[in-house]
Amino acid sequence: MNSVWKVYAKKADFNEIGKKYGIDPVIARIIRNRDVEGWENLERYINGSRKDLYDGFLMKDMEKGVKIIAGKIRRKTKIRIIGDYDVDGVSSIFILLKGLKRLNADVDYVIPHRIMDGYGINEKLIQDAADSGVDTIITCDNGIAAIEQIAFAKSLNMTVVITDHHDIRFKETDGEKQYIIPQADAVINPKQKDCGYPFKELCGAAVAYKFIECLCRDMQENDREFMDSLLEMAAVATVGDVMDLQGENRIIVKEGLKLLNHTKNLGLRSLMELNGISPGNLSAYHIGFIIGPCLNASGRLDTARRSLELLMADNKADADRLAGDLKAFNEERKNLTLEQTEIASEMVETTKLSKDNVLVVYLPDCHESIAGIIAGRLRERYYKPVFVITDSEEGLKGSGRSIEGYHMFEKLLMVSDLMTKFGGHPMAAGVSLPKENLEEFRRRLNEDANLTEKELTPVEWIDVAMPVDYITEELIGQLNILEPFGKGNEKPSFADRNLMVSRVNIIGKNRNVLKLQLTNERGNTIEALKFNADENMLREVKTGDLLSVIYYPSVNEFNGKKTLQIVIHEMRVQK
Repeated sequence: MNSVWKVYAKKADFNEIGKKYGIDPVIARIIRNRDVEGWENLERYINGSRKDLYDGFLMKDMEKGVKIIAGKIRRKTKIRIIGDYDVDGVSSIFILLKGLKRLNADVDYVIPHRIMDGYGINEKLIQDAADSGVDTIITCDNGIAAIEQIAFAKSLNMTVVITDHHDIRFKETDGEKQYIIPQADAVINPKQKDCGYPFKELCGAAVAYKFIECLCRDMQENDREFMDSLLEMAAVATVGDVMDLQGENRIIVKEGLKLLNHTKNLGLRSLMELNGISPGNLSAYHIGFIIGPCLNASGRLDTARRSLELLMADNKADADRLAGDLKAFNEERKNLTLEQTEIASEMVETTKLSKDNVLVVYLPDCHESIAGIIAGRLRERYYKPVFVITDSEEGLKGSGRSIEGYHMFEKLLMVSDLMTKFGGHPMAAGVSLPKENLEEFRRRLNEDANLTEKELTPVEWIDVAMPVDYITEELIGQLNILEPFGKGNEKPSFADRNLMVSRVNIIGKNRNVLKLQLTNERGNTIEALKFNADENMLREVKTGDLLSVIYYPSVNEFNGKKTLQIVIHEMRVQK
């Protein structure tokens, strides 16, 4: 799909910023492109550390929730944690469980089964808790949309504390949003309109971390090393749940990665070892594409209890066994995803779906746990909002992934009468609906889409139009200041043009890597690599061609010799 290339044009005094922090003005420009403005925010971005994390007691109901749970702990009443089956949910449960056990609480947990229970807390889980003598339920990474379920728990005289981060449901009357909050004893979610917490985009595990941190302070439990072990998991969940790595999230991940590279968690160490990640080299990339998917895999194809058991493992034999299970589940998940993505793509290209701006793809034989991954793959391929719908025990279930300019959660509110259950964010959602409503669901979503050609065209944003001969080892070293990279703090993109191909080779085991030597107008040459080159690219690029490229600079070290090179993200032969 052809994208539009645009260069950021955000303004600041880059020379002054560079002089103050001892960085190249190019680095200062990239930081400004990440919407970091003002000296205070610049300082937090460049030098932010744990001291810059906000006080959890600034959250609405935090003090109330802490007082409730502290009282329950002292009275030895039975507490149950109810979480979610993804990496954020499992990390949240881990944090709450370890924290409450540390404070000698009488606590256990339940992870809903993806297929048998569905997402979040439900009446059966609440009734089971009541039948087991549970006095208090703490939710994590769910609960904010469970209006009827929390009302049921309260009818059984249970105490309920919600910790969550999802968007809050509302009804719109005469253009005014009326937010609907469950009637729990405490609702801790920074997205509440009247919550004074300065940062709204925490993941569920980070909210759980803040809760345990405040609870420990209240109960005079001050063990820095113990809190470090919980901060690690808040970092894993922040990356794994694809939160924006801006503001406080970026600090949580930055600090968490320092800890994770020397973690004492046996389960994480086994998982890293099994996947060939050596201590000291773990990055946000490894969490997002290796560790996170492995932790997610058991909740997709088996039970998320395995992931939690891995994180709680207290001996290496158990940790190694469970890590092996999760890796095997993840390999199976990848194979299933590839197979079903190809089936879905054929449907999109050969049926009436090809004319839709919102893709609603029905895959009856697809395992419902991978629907969201497939939706994400289709979104990348076609750059349209996508829902992948599968059969479930109670009708249809599905997951959606969106594009910029299409607020998926708000669009679902407009068709809420067609669904039995739904929830999510602007960029992702989960739905349940009767099978007979599927076609109407597709029709109305497309009718209400209001997507223009401009919104349906992906944009490749370029940080700096930078000639390749500006690249130096020092500049490449300074790019480390910008890490960790991820959503909201993307790896920088540079661009140059009028680069002549002076040599071209096809390399790699699968013959899908282009190796180029490029020469610019001033006669300077640089090596370039383009990974995952498609067949058209392999045929079209020839010696003597002029290229425009979007790239990232790096240093290639071979036999002790260092050379500068670029890795090409996108390229176009100039006509």
